[in-house]
Amino acid sequence: MKNYHTVFVFLLLVFACQKESTPTIVEPGVASLIAPLDAETCLDGTSINDSQSSVRFQWTAATDALSYDLVVENLLTQSSQTYTSQTNEISIALSKAEPYSWKVKSIGEAGSTPVESETWKFYLAGDAVVNYAPFPSVLISPRSGANVTPDINNIVILQWTASDVDGDLNSFEVYLDQTDGTTLNQTLDYQENQIQLEVVVENNRVYYWKIVAIDTNGNQSSSGVYAFRTN
Repeated sequence: MKNYHTVFVFLLLVFACQKESTPTIVEPGVASLIAPLDAETCLDGTSINDSQSSVRFQWTAATDALSYDLVVENLLTQSSQTYTSQTNEISIALSKAEPYSWKVKSIGEAGSTPVESETWKFYLAGDAVVNYAPFPSVLISPRSGANVTPDINNIVILQWTASDVDGDLNSFEVYLDQTDGTTLNQTLDYQENQIQLEVVVENNRVYYWKIVAIDTNGNQSSSGVYAFRTN
C-alpha cells in the first residue's frame, strides 16, 4: 500500500512540474542596414521608366529572424509602405527625384516581438536633376500631441533637425499659429544641423507648427505639421 502511495505522489509531482513549465520564446536579433547607404546622394537605382527606378535594399541577416519587414517612407509625402521578405534583401520600385527613409523589422517566431533596425535616409536620383531639395526637417520638440508648460515669460522652445545631401541648406521658415500651421512666424538663417527657436505663446491654447527648409537654389521641403497644447 505504501508503494502505491509513493508512486501516486511521484506522478503528482511530475504532472505539476510539467504544468508549470512554459516554452521559451526566442526573440529575433537586430538587422544592420547595408544599402542604400545613409544620406546617400543621388542614388541611381535601375531606371524602369521616366518616373520610377528599382532600388535594391540590403541588410545583414538577423539571428532567429524568420522574415523581415522593410519599411520605406517617402519623406516628401510622409507616406510609408511595408514590404515583406524572407531573405535579407529586396528590390522595389520608387518614384525618382524624391527623398526616402528606410528601416528593417526582424520578425521571429510566433509570440516574439519584432525588432527594428536604425533608420537611414537617401535621395533617389532623377533624370537630369543636378540639385536636390533638403530632407524634410525632423521636429523634435514639442512632439505632436504634447502638453507644454511655457516658462515665466510665456516662452516655448521649438527644436528640429535638418540635413541636405547637397550640403547647401540656406534658411528655415518657421510656421506657428492656432489654426493649421500656415502662418509664417519668422525666417532663420541656417547655422547647424539641430536648430531651436524661442516663441511666445498663450496659456491653455493649441498650437500648430512646421518647418520649411530651403537651400541656396530655392529648393524647399516641409516637415509636416505638429500640434501641441500649452498649460
